[in-house]
Amino acid sequence: MTKQDRAVRTRLALIRSAAEHFESRGYVRASLAEISAGAGVSSGALHFHFVNKAAVAEAVEHVAARALRRAASRSRGGDGCALQRLVDVTHHVGRLLRADVVVRAGLRLNAEAATGRVRDLRREWRECVQELLAEAERKGELAAGVPPHRTIAVVLAATTGLEVLSRDDHGWLGRHSLTDLWHLLLPCVAAPHVAVALDPAGSGPHLVEPDTDADADADADAPQGDTDRAGLALR
Repeated sequence: MTKQDRAVRTRLALIRSAAEHFESRGYVRASLAEISAGAGVSSGALHFHFVNKAAVAEAVEHVAARALRRAASRSRGGDGCALQRLVDVTHHVGRLLRADVVVRAGLRLNAEAATGRVRDLRREWRECVQELLAEAERKGELAAGVPPHRTIAVVLAATTGLEVLSRDDHGWLGRHSLTDLWHLLLPCVAAPHVAVALDPAGSGPHLVEPDTDADADADADAPQGDTDRAGLALR
């Protein structure tokens, strides 16, 4: 293993350890000593990669944002049904949050603005939902009299609520919860000829967990400290 490979592995281990401690203890209570010990490295190794705890938290947010961006990008473009792609992306994001502590911790840190965030992941999620529902309206997929802006509000409230509830019980973001949500919503918002073809359980593969921060290249260009702040959009 080269020196560069070891450095990448150490950085990823520190990010995962930080995410675990941020999730279990919160940003304020988590210490750099705990994070370095959890990664199996010295405090000096931690400070080689991160100047302070805020820089570690920013790196966690960065990896989470990258994973969420990949999930959102799968829903954009193509000729398929926009409503089905909206259903599918909620399931994919749900699987991301269940599977990866880094994504969970990064989204929570971002929502709580723990580090003076430079990106707003919930705003970007709103833009993703808004874009897909606007496309659904253009394609005639929405039921007559259904205002897109109200549908956006309902979807955002429901998905954000499930994410908050899942902090104590990851089952809230399980496939069954999201499927139940879409079973209730789709008959109300989808045009009848579209609704019959929609799958509330999602149309993509569900048995394989999505790629997350486990890939070394997922964090190859992550911020190195407070002076390197690169925002990511879910676009």
